[in-house]
Amino acid sequence: MLLQLKNIFKWVNSGGQRIFLLKDINLSMAEGEFISIMGPSGSGKSTLLNVIGMLDTFDEGEYHFLNESVHALKEKHRSNLYKEYIGFVFQSYHLLDDLTVYENLEMPLLYKKLKGPVRKAMVGDMLDRFGIVGKKDLFPAQLSGGQQQLVGVARALIAKPKLILADEPTGNLNSQQGEEIMKLFKKLNEEDGVTIIQVTHSEKNAAYGSRIISLLDGRKIAD
Repeated sequence: MLLQLKNIFKWVNSGGQRIFLLKDINLSMAEGEFISIMGPSGSGKSTLLNVIGMLDTFDEGEYHFLNESVHALKEKHRSNLYKEYIGFVFQSYHLLDDLTVYENLEMPLLYKKLKGPVRKAMVGDMLDRFGIVGKKDLFPAQLSGGQQQLVGVARALIAKPKLILADEPTGNLNSQQGEEIMKLFKKLNEEDGVTIIQVTHSEKNAAYGSRIISLLDGRKIAD
């Protein structure tokens, strides 16, 4: 089992009342799965993704990831865990504007303290694989949305994470670019065994997953 959420609650206090963002979420996921999380705006999709990605804490429940009890870890240990095993792909790309494509890709490898020649080989491999060798010295602002998202996916993958978390990864792309990104995810999942959780509004994109989880008002209503 890659991860397990048990009875997860997350709330905010507003005017003396508890407003639940997540209510009693239970979820188990094996390595190699591809899960799509769906639901209307405000249903808790991104919150759930952030909890799974350890970017967000929760108020009650247990979270186990690769035999680690995330709910019991100190922040530094938790941050090491997600840097080691989790790659993020965001709707708004989150590339660093003042770094070139090459430098953006190299960033996660610097966290891992890999030596220069190793980094160079890994970045070269990704540039090749995504067909963006010619773009390596450009800055994000010089790329199209589709190209920026490709770089975002390449950066998420470069450190060989066990889990990719994608939040509306095709949200800012035209339909052809979006389809290319989804096919890429499918391929990574089927050929490389990468485990993927995506949040999406699109039925078509959700169908790329092998499981669809539906949320409503912070609750899981279908799996």
